[in-house]
Amino acid sequence: MSKKWLPYELHTHTYHSDGEHSLFELAQSAKEIGLFGIAMTDHNTMSPLLECDLVEQENHIHIVRGMEWTTFFGHMLIIGITDYVDWRDLGIRDIHVGIERVHRQDGIVGIAHPFRVGSPMCTGCFWEYEITNWHDVDYIEVWSYTLPSILTSNQRAYRMWTDLLNQGYRITGVCGRDWHISSKKTLEPVAVSYLQLGTQELSADKAVVEAIRTGAVSVTMGPLLLFTIKSAANGSDFGIGDEIPLPHLDLAWEATVALDMSERADHWHLDEQKFTIVLFGNLGVMEERVIAGPVYSVSFPFQTEGLTWLRAELLGVVANCRTMIAFTNPIYFQAANPAAI
Repeated sequence: MSKKWLPYELHTHTYHSDGEHSLFELAQSAKEIGLFGIAMTDHNTMSPLLECDLVEQENHIHIVRGMEWTTFFGHMLIIGITDYVDWRDLGIRDIHVGIERVHRQDGIVGIAHPFRVGSPMCTGCFWEYEITNWHDVDYIEVWSYTLPSILTSNQRAYRMWTDLLNQGYRITGVCGRDWHISSKKTLEPVAVSYLQLGTQELSADKAVVEAIRTGAVSVTMGPLLLFTIKSAANGSDFGIGDEIPLPHLDLAWEATVALDMSERADHWHLDEQKFTIVLFGNLGVMEERVIAGPVYSVSFPFQTEGLTWLRAELLGVVANCRTMIAFTNPIYFQAANPAAI
């Protein structure tokens, strides 16, 4: 089955909670900025989804069913559920009980903005729930708000995600704008999560859930960042979110990182410049290359010894800041003797 990378916003609100727009207006704005879909994640309610089918038809945009648990101990995003899932009986040590309720509906859970300033500025925004098994967490919103890479709270979230990957947890990193207001009032760069979806399932919530669950996600404030690894010996190739099986690991490999400058090109702006591509994994920085147009692609050989995961990062200047512009989720490497976690 062929697959395609499609841009989604995974954290949105309407006036059914504390947003300023209706679901129709939100979908209309999302279409205007080149998004293929949005996750509807109002605070503690799924009521805007009562008009979901009509809004989808009129705006030709995919709306993923969800909500945001908004509590005193943290905010958790819920995506891909069919029925409301309650959280009000959960204490600070009970979050896994709630997660199990979501997973029973084949939905997924993600920690929203875990290090955003909490009370009294934003009640419950700072994550305090006790996680005893990180395998239960499907994704983390490592970038939140606009121009996200420069925010200290997001940098902490990105480091936490990296630490969890190093411990062997396969948790997906995404961005979420936490979209409350009209696009026309936002002047800063907006990041989006590109999901790799099968072309026969483009409007299926289950396809979005599976893409996030498996880590087939690339996040960017500009061009789509692509990352593949190919065996020089037998031509086997693997992409973002894939696992390279153990029998292949002794082969010689070539990594390719590329920028697709055409995706949503009318909705972001970067000055002409030289970009830096970084390959980063559990062993630290594996490769660093400078690329520039007209060919925004680079390939190089590398060895897999000692690697358990590897991702690509794009650095450059955006909004007069030298910062990270994009990152991919990892490609994973199967361990010979995986440690019990």
